[in-house]
Amino acid sequence: MPELPDVTVYRERLSALLVGDSLVALQLLNPFLLRSVEPPVTALHGRTLRTVQRLGKRLVFGFDGELFLVLHLMIAGRLQWYPGEPKRSGRIDMALLQWTRGTLVLTEAGTKKRASLHVVAGAAALAAFDRGGLEVHDASSVQFAARLRQENRTLKRALTDPTLFSGIGNAYSDEILHRARLSPVTLTSRLDDAEVERLRLAIVATLDHWTERLRKEAGDGFLAKVTAFRSGMAVHGRFGKPCPDCGAPVQRIRYADNECNYCVQCQCGGKLLADRGLSTLLKKDWPKTLAELEERRRPLA
Repeated sequence: MPELPDVTVYRERLSALLVGDSLVALQLLNPFLLRSVEPPVTALHGRTLRTVQRLGKRLVFGFDGELFLVLHLMIAGRLQWYPGEPKRSGRIDMALLQWTRGTLVLTEAGTKKRASLHVVAGAAALAAFDRGGLEVHDASSVQFAARLRQENRTLKRALTDPTLFSGIGNAYSDEILHRARLSPVTLTSRLDDAEVERLRLAIVATLDHWTERLRKEAGDGFLAKVTAFRSGMAVHGRFGKPCPDCGAPVQRIRYADNECNYCVQCQCGGKLLADRGLSTLLKKDWPKTLAELEERRRPLA
């Protein structure tokens, strides 16, 4: 899912390319993409784009007359910009936004179509999409600590809850916790003040690092590739590969459709975290340390 760095760079490039331009037409290629009825999509046709904003993980296109187009890319939604004739991608094409300067194509891979578009009128209607998550860059140390301790959750769940923190998802939360040297299953109530501040600084540094890297990739053009698995990440998507800091193999916890990646040495003091599926199956035989895990993996002589 595109997270804060990705959505930020999308917003910046869309602002540079399209603010001041008029939307000629919005063509829906999948009827399930649009989740609103009034105002109709046609109300945007011919209107000038005034702003592009980020609202959590959403992109908000602001038009004349206080009309807003709210886009949530969800997991597999992506944007492609074509100054000339757009390249069509068959069944993954969801919508075409035709401007006088070019065409913005919304695609969504996979069979589960979760991306959404809403057309709303007025600031009050737009505010309904705000999940209330804290923008960590704008928060003081005191504000961040209060929000983190608002509910007693594991750090992984707290960071990825959009009602607590804005724009952080599965990928960058793994990178943040690795930088902060904190276990993903530590409860927020168990962090001391120094650890809370270390986490805040890790969030800012991680998001800034990846935002700047994506800016350089986009340059004066457009962000061509948005993925949750990027070269240069420390742990996310790197199960079994060496941690760049200590060399220990990156571990994972699998749950639902996601997995959490972490370094057992850098983040957990050498203690292997229980994978829900395997630890339930193995019970008392579940290895407690990385050394035990490696021993179990060795073939019998």
